[in-house]
Amino acid sequence: MGGGRDHACWRQPEEAPSAEALPAAAIDKPHVRGAGFGQYTTMSAATEIATTRFLGGYNCAQAVLCAFCAEASLSENAALKIATGLGAGMGRKQEVCGAVTGGILVLGLRHGRDSTGDRSAAELTYLKTRELMDRFAARHGSCLCRELLPGYDLGTEEGQRRAKADDVVNKVCRPCVQTVVEILEDMQ
Repeated sequence: MGGGRDHACWRQPEEAPSAEALPAAAIDKPHVRGAGFGQYTTMSAATEIATTRFLGGYNCAQAVLCAFCAEASLSENAALKIATGLGAGMGRKQEVCGAVTGGILVLGLRHGRDSTGDRSAAELTYLKTRELMDRFAARHGSCLCRELLPGYDLGTEEGQRRAKADDVVNKVCRPCVQTVVEILEDMQ
């Protein structure tokens, strides 16, 4: 799996570089990267940050939220802590995909209701959340981790071993992280 690295869904992350330590190309401008299946696409800075975090061992929700830290004026450490429990469909329960829940956190930071009590902000956030989930499901067939990863029980050591051996991080999860980032960028 991805250079032999274990993944956050089933182990502690390695020290991943901070956004400041990423190559300038990953932060300042889009560039061309392989998109899988022989296709090439322009990868945005946010997609590069999320992919780097994810393949560096952080979970899907952490990777997505970190990609938007600067936009939200949120420290990377706070983002990593906030999203920790959401990986692998919320604590390996394989409920809503962690990339999607990370995206919902971004939408909350962008549009959510704060202490001013503006109820219309909550309604807008709900609308944006449904849009994100619908667009993700249209592309991947579901928003549920267990349906995205059928036959893998990430709540068990055996399921985690099988997922690692079958490289689901690169085959399924990485594209999910990238899709959520792309949708969030489009929704701005």
